[in-house]
Amino acid sequence: MIIGNGRLITNCEDNLYFKNGAVRVVGELIEEVGDFEDLKARFPDDEVFDVGGRIIMPGMINAHTHIYSSYARGMGVSKPTRNFPEILENLWWALDRSLTLEDCELSAYTTYIESIQNGVTTLFDHHASPNAAKGSLFALAEAAKEIGIRGSFSMEVSDRDGEKITDAEIKENVDFIKAMNTDDQDMIKGMFGMHASFTISDKTMEKIVTSMEGIDAGYHVHVGEGREDQYDSLKKYDCRVVERLLGWNMLGPKSIAVHAVHVNGRELDILAETDTTVVHNPMSNMGNAVGATPVIGMLARGIRLGMGTDAYTHDMFESVKVSKILQSYRLSDPTVGFGQALQLQFDNNPAICAKHFKRPLGMLKPGAYADIITLDYAPFTPFGADNWRGHILFGCYGRMTNDVIINGKVVMKDRAILTVDVEKINARTEARAAEVWKNL
Repeated sequence: MIIGNGRLITNCEDNLYFKNGAVRVVGELIEEVGDFEDLKARFPDDEVFDVGGRIIMPGMINAHTHIYSSYARGMGVSKPTRNFPEILENLWWALDRSLTLEDCELSAYTTYIESIQNGVTTLFDHHASPNAAKGSLFALAEAAKEIGIRGSFSMEVSDRDGEKITDAEIKENVDFIKAMNTDDQDMIKGMFGMHASFTISDKTMEKIVTSMEGIDAGYHVHVGEGREDQYDSLKKYDCRVVERLLGWNMLGPKSIAVHAVHVNGRELDILAETDTTVVHNPMSNMGNAVGATPVIGMLARGIRLGMGTDAYTHDMFESVKVSKILQSYRLSDPTVGFGQALQLQFDNNPAICAKHFKRPLGMLKPGAYADIITLDYAPFTPFGADNWRGHILFGCYGRMTNDVIINGKVVMKDRAILTVDVEKINARTEARAAEVWKNL
């Protein structure tokens, strides 16, 4: 298949750009990029996917989200939520305790649908359903396979619901990793999920480490999202959160430390020295009023800092915009934030994927997976290799996504998702969410 007749952004090291470009896809991989007319002439028997002048670019990557939170949209909270701990207890933990396996499945579908509609082709999910732990990651994976999205999945382990549930969460992580992290497929991968230091005892840490012996999958854990995480670690363990994770040998190239808002210089040095990934979630941090990740300091240390949404939105274009504004505001310096926000999404998120998936993602080049989107964006100022990122930041939105190809298969065409019945899923989800709300 040749996907062409549009402005082609490759997002590769050589910054190749074609004003009338095309991508030739063979199976699940990109075979060649180049001029549209040239590729058509050389491969006359290929199917042609004419994008009608739209932007052709790599699919967006969301490095941290929460599928389980889908039912919260429009949901009221009866108890006070005046600070971050109360937000967790009265909103998110109340919701995740109410979820069944059916709810996990429906939440997955709705998350994938909106992600695809906003141009996201790969996501890293951090799941929570303590009373439906067994089989929950497999339910997320089955929905992902049906709709056709690529993802990494993990189960949030904590002590907040008792030892029996903790053990079930640990087992779900390990069972899923062993089932999915194989050589025969590269669409679904597993990591070991942990909520945060302040909800995990040393006893549970020991269980986690023991269960992961011989498994190289990495940990996906919230780190210093709120000050309370650090207060708890200092009080109970006489060390800071990153130091505690280092002591348990949980840091490294495949691990993801989410947020890292409340970390000091020593912790940043540890994250850099261990080559641990950090993921910034600007909109969620602002919404929860927990602070702002020190993006500039992290990048200066060489930390692989990516971008996620924490499920606040499914639009990575929107997140890039907010990330720029947040860093400019945080430092009272309008000259910072622009390049850094784009670096997180277009350089570092692909680098994160490279730690978990076998072939390149987030770029269009021979040998990369064919994860491609088109945007219905018509620039009215010059557009090219030297400034396309500026157009993305200030001109593009997720809802401009017109077509989505993942792993070489057309998943959405002309804004219509082809793999599942969206109306049927939304109707089921609306009915089920209403039932869950009654019990909160």
